[in-house]
Amino acid sequence: MSTQIKFILNEEVVTTNTPSGRTLLDFIRNEAKLTGTKEGCREGDCGACTVLLGELVGDHVHYKTINSCLYPIGKVNGKHVVTIEGISSDQLTPVQNAYVSENASQCGFCTPGFIISTTGYLLENEALNFESAVESISGNICRCTGYKSIERAVKTINDEIRDVKKEMNHFSSLVKKNIIPEYFISISNRLKELGKTKSIEAKSAMFIGGGTDLYVQKEDELKNSNPVFITDSSLPKIWEERDRLFISGSTTFEEFANSENIQKIIPDIKIINKLIASLPIRNSATIAGNIVNASPIGDMTIILLALNTIVHLSEDGRNRQVPLRQFFKGYKTIDKTSTEIINVFEIEFPKESTFFAFEKISKRTHLDIASVNSAISITVNDDQIISCGLSFGGVAPIPLFLENTSSYLEGKELSEEVLNESLKLIDEEISPISDVRGSTEYKRLLAKQIFKSHFMKLFPHKISMESFK
Repeated sequence: MSTQIKFILNEEVVTTNTPSGRTLLDFIRNEAKLTGTKEGCREGDCGACTVLLGELVGDHVHYKTINSCLYPIGKVNGKHVVTIEGISSDQLTPVQNAYVSENASQCGFCTPGFIISTTGYLLENEALNFESAVESISGNICRCTGYKSIERAVKTINDEIRDVKKEMNHFSSLVKKNIIPEYFISISNRLKELGKTKSIEAKSAMFIGGGTDLYVQKEDELKNSNPVFITDSSLPKIWEERDRLFISGSTTFEEFANSENIQKIIPDIKIINKLIASLPIRNSATIAGNIVNASPIGDMTIILLALNTIVHLSEDGRNRQVPLRQFFKGYKTIDKTSTEIINVFEIEFPKESTFFAFEKISKRTHLDIASVNSAISITVNDDQIISCGLSFGGVAPIPLFLENTSSYLEGKELSEEVLNESLKLIDEEISPISDVRGSTEYKRLLAKQIFKSHFMKLFPHKISMESFK
């Protein structure tokens, strides 16, 4: 069944009946004929396909970078899509000039993605700093220049814009400085008008949250389909009720990390998030999608396992709850029917003196699939362990909650003897296999080293490497 999709592409309103499961990249290049957006890896790694997606939140439009090669066009319904053509004119923008002046482009294939990402950073951040500016291009890869010239270009534009006094609202200021075209000023009102008429109908057994993994695996199957997109738009993304925290299944990784409530539970979540994926992927990937994917090394899955998360599912008005620790039944097998939807995750706010740590070992420090990853949530009072949740990925066919080790630790004193006994239990509970990410022996070693790292990081006054035999 065809669907009608209506959105603003750069300056023009577009209405299309193309299948909603088709990627935005294919529509941009093949239908709209805007070929500045490049096709590279089609896996969300290279960033050549990066575009800006603007969405109305209240009275303001907020922009984020996305990988158009993994983004179904149905999800841009009622929104604003900006390609490199949408910020270009007869004259180079200051961002483009900075890349030219610092020789930050060679073959040029990746350059549109870098320009889009840098412009998006300026759109969404009024308090500018170099570290955040570099982070904004973390999803873009260049094979020609090396990265120092690109960093210099980012620093140049960051310094130039930061030092200009803002005498008007943010977008108007950027228009005045030629960072973005003048039509951006009217997008808010135009999206409001579009929202009055927008409609999309989809009937399918396929449900899509972020799609960042589905489109790597099943693009041929999805591109001619009309899937149902899970948005939970009627709910807040993350909210608190009494001593419980609720997370909408459609919450993206970036929304998760930026939540003040999540930061109370996981103080280092913004740092951890950078180990999981690049910014454009974090802007799209959803928490529910990561759970349903059931990867044995899913980073968000491992984090939520340690927090004793409850999964809320619904189907045809019927609701049920499943502890996440019981959700995974076997490799890629979960306690969920094909038509059930994960609506919400529920977490109990930790007690005082609860600590959290996450570790990930991979070939690259950032943006890589883990060989082994692990999280721990542990409550300690006067060196006595009150409660403990320990999870590991990459050591079993499923994301693994170490029930025996966690239970053993509860009620014990934080001591060398207890921790060394825990290492034996870990060795009994895990069952890694040899694969491209490491041998069985290597993964067993990693698991035990990560366990040590958790305690050395969280309790340096008490635990050191010498504590372990």
